[in-house]
Amino acid sequence: MQIQPQALVDAARAAAQNALAPYSKFRVGAALLAADGGVVTGFNIEIASYGLTLCAERAAMVHALCRGHRKFDALALCAGVAGNPATPCGACRQFLAEFCAPETPVFYSALPEGSPILQTTLGELLPNGFAM
Repeated sequence: MQIQPQALVDAARAAAQNALAPYSKFRVGAALLAADGGVVTGFNIEIASYGLTLCAERAAMVHALCRGHRKFDALALCAGVAGNPATPCGACRQFLAEFCAPETPVFYSALPEGSPILQTTLGELLPNGFAM
């Protein structure tokens, strides 16, 4: 499967436009590339009980799992301001490690259109992670 980072980041950026972030105003979008070529997106959903907020990466993964996907080739995340793109939080890194290999590429970019795309892997984001 040929990974197209720009298309995946564009899908994450579009998802971020639907984010429900009434408290932080920090919109996040994620896009997962499934092994069959399908792209599944998610966005962050904040609620008054802030600890129960759902991050975009976990929303995308739950969405993908509900659609029957079980193998993933890449993740894109779009959040933050120019020059300071966000990467997945610790909880999302562990959650993703349950379903993605350490070598899974992670592309991330700030929200403004035209922001550069950076790349890492899940293993670099969560070294020595564990999964069953």
